[in-house]
Amino acid sequence: QVQLVESGGGLVQTGDSLRLSCAASGRTFSQSTMGWFRQAPGKEREFVAVIRQISASTDYADSVRGRFTISRDNAKNTLYLQMDSLKPEDTAVYYCARYDSGTYFYAASYDRWGRGTQVTVSS
Repeated sequence: QVQLVESGGGLVQTGDSLRLSCAASGRTFSQSTMGWFRQAPGKEREFVAVIRQISASTDYADSVRGRFTISRDNAKNTLYLQMDSLKPEDTAVYYCARYDSGTYFYAASYDRWGRGTQVTVSS
């Protein structure tokens, strides 16, 4: 069973940067497409970024493209999300997840989730 544990969240100011990490257990991390989602209070969980397992190609939500970078280190079984130029609207709990099937942008397409890490951006 793959287990995912996020870390790196915190309280920052507008314009600051943070790097989130997601440590994965199990042997299948390098074979898995992985994604980041976020959920703000009172809102649905939304797609942030995805990185594919073989090509390592990436895709991003329009709201973060150009500011966030998803990457992975298969030797360390770790997924990253570098977040630059943070805005108050980026405030949310951030989750990493393992893709299963279906459309990358939908949370229902992912079958393993971490417990999340809180990111708060003050204005």
